[in-house]
Amino acid sequence: MNRTREVDVVVVGAGQAGLSAAHHLRRTGFEPDRDFVVLDRSPGPGGAWQFRWPTLTYGKVHGMHALPGMELTGADPARPSSEVISGYFAEYERAFDLRVRRPVDVREVTDGPGGRLLAETSDGTWATRALINATGTWERPFWPRYPGQETFRGRQLHTAQYAGPEEFAGQRVVVVGGGASGTQHLLEIAPYAAATTWVTRRPPVFREGPFDESAGRAAVALVEERVRQGLPPRSVVSVTGLPMNDAIRQGLKDGVLDRQPMFERITPDGVRWADGRHVAADVILWATGFRAALDHLAPLGLREPGGGIRVDGTRAVADPRVHLVGYGPSASTVGANRAGRAAVRDIRRLLAEEEPAVAA
Repeated sequence: MNRTREVDVVVVGAGQAGLSAAHHLRRTGFEPDRDFVVLDRSPGPGGAWQFRWPTLTYGKVHGMHALPGMELTGADPARPSSEVISGYFAEYERAFDLRVRRPVDVREVTDGPGGRLLAETSDGTWATRALINATGTWERPFWPRYPGQETFRGRQLHTAQYAGPEEFAGQRVVVVGGGASGTQHLLEIAPYAAATTWVTRRPPVFREGPFDESAGRAAVALVEERVRQGLPPRSVVSVTGLPMNDAIRQGLKDGVLDRQPMFERITPDGVRWADGRHVAADVILWATGFRAALDHLAPLGLREPGGGIRVDGTRAVADPRVHLVGYGPSASTVGANRAGRAAVRDIRRLLAEEEPAVAA
Protein backbone atom coordinates (compact mmCIF):
# COMPACT_ATOMS: atom_id res chain seq x y z
CA MET A 1 0.00 0.00 0.00
CA ASN A 2 1.37 3.39 -1.08
CA ARG A 3 1.30 5.56 2.04
CA THR A 4 1.79 9.31 1.96
CA ARG A 5 4.11 10.96 4.49
CA GLU A 6 4.26 14.69 5.11
CA VAL A 7 7.36 16.86 5.58
CA ASP A 8 8.21 20.50 5.05
CA VAL A 9 11.05 19.89 2.58
CA VAL A 10 12.09 17.05 0.29
CA VAL A 11 15.67 17.13 -1.01
CA VAL A 12 16.16 15.03 -4.15
CA GLY A 13 19.77 13.96 -4.62
CA ALA A 14 22.69 13.62 -2.22
CA GLY A 15 25.63 14.96 -4.17
CA GLN A 16 27.43 18.19 -3.29
CA ALA A 17 24.34 20.39 -3.76
CA GLY A 18 21.93 18.07 -1.95
CA LEU A 19 24.20 17.56 1.06
CA SER A 20 24.87 21.30 1.27
CA ALA A 21 21.12 21.97 1.32
CA ALA A 22 20.56 19.26 3.94
CA HIS A 23 23.33 20.70 6.10
CA HIS A 24 21.77 24.17 6.04
CA LEU A 25 18.32 22.75 6.79
CA ARG A 26 19.79 20.90 9.78
CA ARG A 27 21.70 23.87 11.18
CA THR A 28 18.68 26.19 10.92
CA GLY A 29 16.42 23.93 12.97
CA PHE A 30 14.87 21.46 10.54
CA GLU A 31 14.94 17.90 11.88
CA PRO A 32 15.65 14.99 9.50
CA ASP A 33 12.75 12.57 9.03
CA ARG A 34 10.40 14.91 10.89
CA ASP A 35 10.80 18.16 8.90
CA PHE A 36 12.80 17.09 5.86
CA VAL A 37 14.07 14.03 4.02
CA VAL A 38 16.94 13.50 1.60
CA LEU A 39 16.17 10.96 -1.14
CA ASP A 40 19.05 9.60 -3.21
CA ARG A 41 18.86 7.25 -6.17
CA SER A 42 22.47 6.09 -5.90
CA PRO A 43 23.44 2.91 -4.05
CA GLY A 44 25.83 4.69 -1.68
CA PRO A 45 27.28 8.07 -0.67
CA GLY A 46 29.35 10.07 -3.14
CA GLY A 47 26.91 11.50 -5.65
CA ALA A 48 28.19 11.19 -9.23
CA TRP A 49 31.76 10.88 -7.92
CA GLN A 50 31.19 7.25 -6.94
CA PHE A 51 30.80 6.35 -10.63
CA ARG A 52 33.99 8.03 -11.89
CA TRP A 53 36.64 5.90 -13.58
CA PRO A 54 39.49 4.58 -11.36
CA THR A 55 42.26 6.46 -13.19
CA LEU A 56 40.67 9.81 -12.29
CA THR A 57 42.68 10.17 -9.12
CA TYR A 58 41.99 12.79 -6.48
CA GLY A 59 45.10 14.70 -7.55
CA LYS A 60 43.62 15.18 -11.04
CA VAL A 61 40.35 16.67 -9.79
CA HIS A 62 40.01 20.37 -10.60
CA GLY A 63 38.40 22.68 -8.06
CA MET A 64 36.85 20.25 -5.58
CA HIS A 65 35.43 22.53 -2.88
CA ALA A 66 34.77 21.22 0.63
CA LEU A 67 31.21 20.78 1.85
CA PRO A 68 30.05 23.39 4.38
CA GLY A 69 31.21 22.74 7.91
CA MET A 70 33.76 20.00 7.23
CA GLU A 71 37.03 20.17 5.32
CA LEU A 72 38.41 17.29 3.29
CA THR A 73 41.95 16.93 4.58
CA GLY A 74 44.81 14.49 4.23
CA ALA A 75 43.49 12.77 1.10
CA ASP A 76 46.04 10.80 -0.90
CA PRO A 77 46.22 12.43 -4.37
CA ALA A 78 47.06 9.04 -5.91
CA ARG A 79 43.81 7.41 -4.71
CA PRO A 80 40.82 7.27 -7.09
CA SER A 81 38.60 10.30 -6.63
CA SER A 82 35.60 7.95 -6.45
CA GLU A 83 36.99 6.43 -3.25
CA VAL A 84 38.21 9.67 -1.67
CA ILE A 85 35.07 11.71 -2.24
CA SER A 86 32.62 8.88 -1.56
CA GLY A 87 34.33 8.32 1.79
CA TYR A 88 34.23 12.03 2.54
CA PHE A 89 30.53 12.29 1.70
CA ALA A 90 29.75 9.23 3.84
CA GLU A 91 31.61 10.76 6.80
CA TYR A 92 29.79 14.05 6.24
CA GLU A 93 26.37 12.38 6.27
CA ARG A 94 27.23 10.67 9.57
CA ALA A 95 28.76 13.74 11.21
CA PHE A 96 25.69 15.91 10.56
CA ASP A 97 23.14 13.08 10.95
CA LEU A 98 21.54 13.76 7.56
CA ARG A 99 19.89 10.31 7.35
CA VAL A 100 19.93 10.03 3.57
CA ARG A 101 17.44 7.46 2.29
CA ARG A 102 18.80 5.29 -0.53
CA PRO A 103 18.38 3.87 -3.01
CA VAL A 104 15.14 5.79 -3.60
CA ASP A 105 14.05 6.69 -7.12
CA VAL A 106 11.90 9.84 -7.37
CA ARG A 107 9.69 9.00 -10.32
CA GLU A 108 7.60 12.15 -10.62
CA VAL A 109 6.62 15.29 -8.75
CA THR A 110 3.06 16.53 -9.11
CA ASP A 111 0.80 19.22 -7.70
CA GLY A 112 -1.00 17.89 -4.63
CA PRO A 113 -3.82 18.98 -2.33
CA GLY A 114 -3.47 21.79 0.17
CA GLY A 115 -0.75 23.55 -1.80
CA ARG A 116 1.71 20.70 -1.33
CA LEU A 117 3.82 18.92 -3.89
CA LEU A 118 3.63 15.13 -4.14
CA ALA A 119 6.88 13.29 -4.75
CA GLU A 120 6.07 9.80 -6.02
CA THR A 121 8.99 7.50 -5.28
CA SER A 122 10.03 3.87 -5.21
CA ASP A 123 9.58 4.14 -1.42
CA GLY A 124 6.10 5.66 -1.32
CA THR A 125 4.79 9.20 -1.64
CA TRP A 126 6.02 12.32 0.14
CA ALA A 127 3.78 15.37 0.47
CA THR A 128 5.98 18.44 0.87
CA ARG A 129 5.67 22.19 1.11
CA ALA A 130 8.94 22.74 -0.74
CA LEU A 131 11.28 20.66 -2.88
CA ILE A 132 15.02 21.14 -3.38
CA ASN A 133 16.07 19.41 -6.57
CA ALA A 134 19.75 18.42 -6.57
CA THR A 135 19.79 15.62 -9.14
CA GLY A 136 22.75 16.88 -11.17
CA THR A 137 23.47 15.50 -14.64
CA TRP A 138 25.23 12.11 -14.36
CA GLU A 139 22.08 10.13 -15.11
CA ARG A 140 21.55 11.92 -18.43
CA PRO A 141 24.61 11.44 -20.66
CA PHE A 142 24.28 13.34 -23.93
CA TRP A 143 24.74 11.28 -27.10
CA PRO A 144 24.85 13.40 -30.29
CA ARG A 145 23.36 11.90 -33.43
CA TYR A 146 25.25 11.74 -36.72
CA PRO A 147 24.37 10.13 -40.06
CA GLY A 148 25.48 6.51 -40.29
CA GLN A 149 25.85 6.09 -36.53
CA GLU A 150 23.77 2.93 -36.51
CA THR A 151 26.02 1.32 -39.17
CA PHE A 152 29.23 1.51 -37.13
CA ARG A 153 30.60 -1.99 -36.56
CA GLY A 154 32.89 -1.03 -33.69
CA ARG A 155 32.08 0.01 -30.15
CA GLN A 156 30.51 3.29 -29.09
CA LEU A 157 30.55 4.40 -25.47
CA HIS A 158 30.06 7.56 -23.43
CA THR A 159 32.18 9.07 -20.66
CA ALA A 160 29.58 7.67 -18.24
CA GLN A 161 30.72 4.15 -19.27
CA TYR A 162 34.46 4.83 -19.37
CA ALA A 163 36.35 2.51 -17.01
CA GLY A 164 39.97 3.34 -17.83
CA PRO A 165 42.47 3.24 -20.72
CA GLU A 166 43.53 -0.41 -20.65
CA GLU A 167 40.42 -1.60 -22.49
CA PHE A 168 41.52 0.36 -25.60
CA ALA A 169 44.87 -1.38 -25.99
CA GLY A 170 45.76 -1.86 -29.66
CA GLN A 171 42.59 -0.16 -30.89
CA ARG A 172 41.98 2.90 -33.07
CA VAL A 173 39.97 5.34 -30.99
CA VAL A 174 38.08 8.49 -31.98
CA VAL A 175 37.40 10.73 -28.97
CA VAL A 176 34.62 13.29 -29.47
CA GLY A 177 34.43 16.29 -27.14
CA GLY A 178 36.47 19.33 -26.20
CA GLY A 179 35.92 19.45 -22.43
CA ALA A 180 37.98 18.26 -19.49
CA SER A 181 36.81 14.64 -19.84
CA GLY A 182 37.72 14.47 -23.52
CA THR A 183 41.26 15.70 -22.96
CA GLN A 184 41.74 13.45 -19.94
CA HIS A 185 40.52 10.41 -21.88
CA LEU A 186 42.85 11.17 -24.79
CA LEU A 187 45.92 11.63 -22.62
CA GLU A 188 45.20 8.35 -20.81
CA ILE A 189 44.29 6.28 -23.86
CA ALA A 190 47.08 7.39 -26.22
CA PRO A 191 49.85 5.23 -24.67
CA TYR A 192 47.65 2.11 -25.04
CA ALA A 193 45.83 2.69 -28.32
CA ALA A 194 47.06 1.93 -31.83
CA ALA A 195 45.90 5.43 -32.83
CA THR A 196 43.78 8.25 -31.45
CA THR A 197 41.86 11.01 -33.19
CA TRP A 198 40.42 14.02 -31.35
CA VAL A 199 37.29 15.64 -32.76
CA THR A 200 35.44 18.68 -31.39
CA ARG A 201 32.65 20.95 -32.62
CA ARG A 202 34.53 24.11 -31.65
CA PRO A 203 38.27 24.73 -31.34
CA PRO A 204 39.27 24.13 -27.69
CA VAL A 205 40.37 27.11 -25.64
CA PHE A 206 43.22 26.53 -23.20
CA ARG A 207 43.49 28.98 -20.32
CA GLU A 208 46.92 30.09 -19.19
CA GLY A 209 47.64 31.53 -15.76
CA PRO A 210 45.54 31.70 -12.59
CA PHE A 211 41.76 31.79 -12.70
CA ASP A 212 40.94 34.54 -10.21
CA GLU A 213 37.68 35.34 -8.45
CA SER A 214 36.77 38.08 -10.91
CA ALA A 215 37.12 35.74 -13.89
CA GLY A 216 35.09 33.11 -12.06
CA ARG A 217 32.26 35.53 -11.40
CA ALA A 218 32.22 36.61 -15.03
CA ALA A 219 32.05 32.99 -16.23
CA VAL A 220 29.23 32.12 -13.84
CA ALA A 221 27.34 35.25 -14.93
CA LEU A 222 27.35 34.02 -18.54
CA VAL A 223 25.84 30.68 -17.53
CA GLU A 224 23.37 32.43 -15.22
CA GLU A 225 22.11 34.64 -18.04
CA ARG A 226 21.09 31.60 -20.08
CA VAL A 227 19.16 30.21 -17.11
CA ARG A 228 17.41 33.54 -16.59
CA GLN A 229 16.31 33.39 -20.21
CA GLY A 230 14.88 29.91 -19.76
CA LEU A 231 17.53 28.28 -21.96
CA PRO A 232 19.27 25.00 -21.12
CA PRO A 233 22.38 25.81 -19.09
CA ARG A 234 25.87 25.42 -20.49
CA SER A 235 28.64 24.14 -18.27
CA VAL A 236 30.86 26.67 -16.52
CA VAL A 237 33.89 25.01 -18.21
CA SER A 238 32.40 25.82 -21.62
CA VAL A 239 32.87 29.52 -20.92
CA THR A 240 36.08 29.39 -18.84
CA GLY A 241 38.21 27.25 -21.13
CA LEU A 242 40.47 24.39 -20.10
CA PRO A 243 43.29 25.09 -17.62
CA MET A 244 46.71 24.63 -19.17
CA ASN A 245 48.91 22.26 -17.16
CA ASP A 246 51.99 20.13 -17.75
CA ALA A 247 49.99 17.15 -19.02
CA ILE A 248 48.13 19.32 -21.55
CA ARG A 249 51.37 20.94 -22.72
CA GLN A 250 52.95 17.53 -23.25
CA GLY A 251 49.86 16.29 -25.08
CA LEU A 252 49.99 19.27 -27.43
CA LYS A 253 53.72 18.79 -28.00
CA ASP A 254 53.33 15.05 -28.70
CA GLY A 255 50.45 15.61 -31.10
CA VAL A 256 47.96 13.67 -28.97
CA LEU A 257 45.84 16.82 -28.58
CA ASP A 258 45.74 17.50 -32.32
CA ARG A 259 42.17 18.67 -32.65
CA GLN A 260 40.17 17.90 -35.80
CA PRO A 261 36.86 19.53 -36.76
CA MET A 262 33.64 17.56 -36.43
CA PHE A 263 33.18 14.78 -38.97
CA GLU A 264 30.17 14.75 -41.28
CA ARG A 265 29.13 11.14 -40.91
CA ILE A 266 29.97 7.80 -39.33
CA THR A 267 30.80 4.85 -41.57
CA PRO A 268 30.78 1.14 -40.73
CA ASP A 269 34.53 1.27 -40.03
CA GLY A 270 35.23 4.86 -38.99
CA VAL A 271 34.32 8.51 -39.53
CA ARG A 272 34.28 10.68 -42.66
CA TRP A 273 34.57 14.43 -43.16
CA ALA A 274 32.82 16.55 -45.81
CA ASP A 275 36.03 16.80 -47.86
CA GLY A 276 36.13 12.99 -48.19
CA ARG A 277 38.85 12.35 -45.62
CA HIS A 278 38.27 9.15 -43.66
CA VAL A 279 39.73 7.83 -40.40
CA ALA A 280 39.37 4.15 -39.53
CA ALA A 281 38.18 3.43 -35.99
CA ASP A 282 37.44 0.51 -33.71
CA VAL A 283 35.93 2.71 -30.97
CA ILE A 284 34.11 6.04 -30.80
CA LEU A 285 34.23 7.53 -27.30
CA TRP A 286 31.64 10.29 -26.83
CA ALA A 287 32.98 12.72 -24.21
CA THR A 288 30.06 14.98 -25.00
CA GLY A 289 28.83 15.88 -21.56
CA PHE A 290 25.56 15.53 -19.73
CA ARG A 291 22.20 17.25 -19.44
CA ALA A 292 20.26 18.13 -16.29
CA ALA A 293 18.30 15.14 -14.93
CA LEU A 294 14.89 16.79 -14.53
CA ASP A 295 12.39 14.42 -16.14
CA HIS A 296 10.69 13.73 -12.79
CA LEU A 297 9.67 17.41 -12.65
CA ALA A 298 7.93 17.29 -16.06
CA PRO A 299 4.36 17.11 -14.61
CA LEU A 300 4.86 20.56 -13.07
CA GLY A 301 5.37 22.18 -16.48
CA LEU A 302 8.44 24.17 -15.45
CA ARG A 303 10.27 24.18 -18.80
CA GLU A 304 10.28 27.32 -20.90
CA PRO A 305 9.89 27.32 -24.71
CA GLY A 306 13.70 27.56 -24.96
CA GLY A 307 14.00 24.15 -23.26
CA GLY A 308 15.39 25.21 -19.88
CA ILE A 309 13.83 26.11 -16.54
CA ARG A 310 13.84 29.79 -15.66
CA VAL A 311 15.06 30.39 -12.13
CA ASP A 312 15.26 33.39 -9.83
CA GLY A 313 18.17 32.66 -7.51
CA THR A 314 17.47 28.97 -6.97
CA ARG A 315 13.66 29.21 -7.17
CA ALA A 316 11.81 28.01 -10.27
CA VAL A 317 9.90 31.03 -11.60
CA ALA A 318 6.98 28.84 -12.70
CA ASP A 319 6.61 27.27 -9.23
CA PRO A 320 8.26 28.94 -6.20
CA ARG A 321 7.92 25.73 -4.18
CA VAL A 322 10.66 24.17 -6.33
CA HIS A 323 14.34 25.07 -5.96
CA LEU A 324 17.07 23.94 -8.33
CA VAL A 325 20.55 23.62 -6.81
CA GLY A 326 23.58 22.38 -8.70
CA TYR A 327 21.82 23.58 -11.86
CA GLY A 328 23.37 25.99 -14.35
CA PRO A 329 25.50 28.57 -12.55
CA SER A 330 25.56 26.52 -9.33
CA ALA A 331 26.86 23.36 -11.02
CA SER A 332 30.38 23.83 -9.62
CA THR A 333 31.14 22.50 -6.15
CA VAL A 334 31.49 25.96 -4.61
CA GLY A 335 28.37 27.11 -6.48
CA ALA A 336 26.44 24.10 -5.16
CA ASN A 337 27.36 25.03 -1.59
CA ARG A 338 26.13 28.58 -2.03
CA ALA A 339 22.96 27.47 -3.79
CA GLY A 340 22.12 25.04 -0.98
CA ARG A 341 22.38 27.82 1.57
CA ALA A 342 20.36 30.25 -0.59
CA ALA A 343 17.59 27.72 -1.21
CA VAL A 344 17.18 27.00 2.51
CA ARG A 345 17.09 30.70 3.33
CA ASP A 346 14.37 31.24 0.73
CA ILE A 347 12.35 28.23 1.90
CA ARG A 348 12.46 29.36 5.51
CA ARG A 349 11.05 32.70 4.43
CA LEU A 350 8.34 31.04 2.33
CA LEU A 351 7.25 28.73 5.15
CA ALA A 352 7.26 31.59 7.66
CA GLU A 353 4.98 33.61 5.39
CA GLU A 354 2.58 30.67 5.11
CA GLU A 355 2.54 30.12 8.86
CA PRO A 356 3.52 33.26 10.81
CA ALA A 357 3.48 31.26 14.02
CA VAL A 358 6.43 29.21 12.79
CA ALA A 359 8.56 32.33 12.45
CA ALA A 360 7.85 33.24 16.04
